Amino acid sequence: MEADDDTLIPHEVVSILVDQDCNLAKAWRLHLGLTQKDVASRAGISQAALSQMEKSDNLRTSTLEKLAGAMNLTVEQLTD
Repeated sequence: MEADDDTLIPHEVVSILVDQDCNLAKAWRLHLGLTQKDVASRAGISQAALSQMEKSDNLRTSTLEKLAGAMNLTVEQLTD
């Protein structure tokens, strides 16, 4: 079975995930060079809300959809 290129997670994102002990949403944000303010604005949420989301390992599907859209990712790229 071949992996779909759209759902691959780059090594750099995995390194951030491990090195900073954070969730995939934060790892992707850092990898993409975006600030919390950038992503929150694009997702239509507050920066404080995003900060809380980046500390959670159990995000709702609707939340993942917002974050994925804000970072031009797929929901699958934000789930382990």
